[in-house]
Amino acid sequence: MGETDKDTSSAASTNSRRRSGLKVLDPAICRFFGQLPLKLRDGFKLPLKMFKGENERANSGSSSLGHSRALLTDFEVNLEKQLQAWNENPVWMDQAPEIKVSVPKGSLCNLNVKVNVGLPPDAVYNIVTDPDNKRVFKNIKEVISRRVLVDEGLRQVVELEQAAMWKFLWWSGTISVHVLVDQNRADHTMKFKQVKTGFMKRFEGCWRVEPLFVDEKLCYPFKPKTWEDYNSCTGGKGRIGSSVSLDQLIQPSIVPPPPISWYLRGITSRTTEMLITDLLAETTRIRGGFDPAKSGDNHESSNEAFDKQLEETSDIKKRWALRRRSMRQRDRRVLSVE
Repeated sequence: MGETDKDTSSAASTNSRRRSGLKVLDPAICRFFGQLPLKLRDGFKLPLKMFKGENERANSGSSSLGHSRALLTDFEVNLEKQLQAWNENPVWMDQAPEIKVSVPKGSLCNLNVKVNVGLPPDAVYNIVTDPDNKRVFKNIKEVISRRVLVDEGLRQVVELEQAAMWKFLWWSGTISVHVLVDQNRADHTMKFKQVKTGFMKRFEGCWRVEPLFVDEKLCYPFKPKTWEDYNSCTGGKGRIGSSVSLDQLIQPSIVPPPPISWYLRGITSRTTEMLITDLLAETTRIRGGFDPAKSGDNHESSNEAFDKQLEETSDIKKRWALRRRSMRQRDRRVLSVE
């Protein structure tokens, strides 16, 4: 009897503890199941938020690219209007470029070239960035490879490798140039930098094309600051030229001592002058296309005797004086034919 009472008491105590445990667990279980829908909702919300963010970034990039394409179209429209002014008045006389050579410590030279060109910035920029511009620049022997890495409409990043020719007095040769080119039509710049170091430790620089108001005197005493102001005060007749600058640094892995370094600087300066000469020859050809009387006339650089005379002249000012004299003779020939 005593044992039975003990067993009954033990069972009652166990049941009591179980009920007590259930009472303790019940609120926790309730809270868990109560919060489960919220946790599931938040769990789904996070990926949706991430997907939405990625979608917005993609749309933003697409919108930016679309905006860039639209700006590119605006440039093309403005270029047509600007070329029309040159079509009506193609008269222009090229001047000798300013070439400054400095020698920073440890480098062969730093070249800075400035020249005014008788065509709008976009037309000049088209020549400089043309993938097929070896037809213009005679020192480009061959384009070995060209790969567009980034294309954002107005801006492109291009990996370019080409074989370039150089010539100085009796010496000539070919070197391989492998550069990364960042070209941005929005500000008309083209920056280039050597991809791998080898014989050249550093080879880098920048082309920059800025607008030049050729007929600004028509606005006197008003001084226009934008193309819209200039176009307004000249009645749409004002021509826009270009101020072109090229800045480049050349640093070989080992800088040779004089007189070899002098010769190399001379080769570099002359090669750069050839680039500018070819650029001006192309702009002259384009302007000649506006004038039927001059469109069939060949540029003086095609004359072998004239080229030889230029080669024998070491002074850049004398060379450009010869070019201007040749251009005046050409114009007189055209007038006599008329």
